[in-house]
Amino acid sequence: MIEVKKLTKRFEQFTALKEISCTIPKGCIYGMVGSNGAGKSTFLRLLTGIYKPDGGTVLVEGEPVFDNPAAKSRIAFVPDELYFLPSANMERMAKLYASIYPSFDYQRFEYLTKSFQLDGKRNISAFSKGMKRQAAIILALSAKPDYLFFDETFDGLDPVMRNLVKGLISQDLMERKSTAIITSHSLRELEDTCDQLALLHKGGLIFESDIQNLKTTLFKIQVGFTDEYDKSRFEGLDILHYVKHGSIANMIVRGDKLEVVKHVRAMQPVILDVLPLSLEEVFTYEMEALGYEFSAVLEGVNYEQKNL
Repeated sequence: MIEVKKLTKRFEQFTALKEISCTIPKGCIYGMVGSNGAGKSTFLRLLTGIYKPDGGTVLVEGEPVFDNPAAKSRIAFVPDELYFLPSANMERMAKLYASIYPSFDYQRFEYLTKSFQLDGKRNISAFSKGMKRQAAIILALSAKPDYLFFDETFDGLDPVMRNLVKGLISQDLMERKSTAIITSHSLRELEDTCDQLALLHKGGLIFESDIQNLKTTLFKIQVGFTDEYDKSRFEGLDILHYVKHGSIANMIVRGDKLEVVKHVRAMQPVILDVLPLSLEEVFTYEMEALGYEFSAVLEGVNYEQKNL
């Protein structure tokens, strides 16, 4: 388990993270989304012990990570900006990882290298951007750590490789009960992969929730009546958004779907449809409820999958 309490990190001219608190349970895939400069990379570098916190604490299995080689040996980090030894090939990098991670599995390394169709003897500097990211992912998974941190994991990967990586991460968690944290600019990339999702904005954690809970407790209702009515007819419902055109009202409602539908049906509407929401829509309305404009929070973020 990862415990973060009032975690703060300052640089010379700005504060990257300000008093962030969260708990990441063991065996889950935790997604973190946010615009450029939101603090996602800083957060992962604090969790891996690259940066020392300026305030608060970060504990992995009850131990601080900074200046703690034993704790770091249980964590593998694939950063946004990849680094490999000069003139190294994957086999040389595997030896380096094996010297750091006691659980490094050469058999798995060879299997994954073949699965990704990479040449383990070829100089990594000659790899494409996507191939370099594949190499970093292979090395991290072969280390078989308890914690896997991926910063912009899918950047540079084609759709086939993205699906392969997602499958491997999920399989790793199921088989070894490891924990993964994935940052991304794309909610759509994280929607079908993560168990929990957090939104960072200007160094603060402003929203965090279980994805399944998000998608089952927030939904859209389209309802119509023959007589005149307004929002007051639905008093008692937790309505996040309400728009009425003519005799048809569209509402975003939070609550138990069955109970809400039962409540509305008792009003004898002539039209009643319940529609699911995408994760992007869920975040939009949840953020509005918190007083944020979602599009402004994630200004410049592209929700379409990259490189398609």
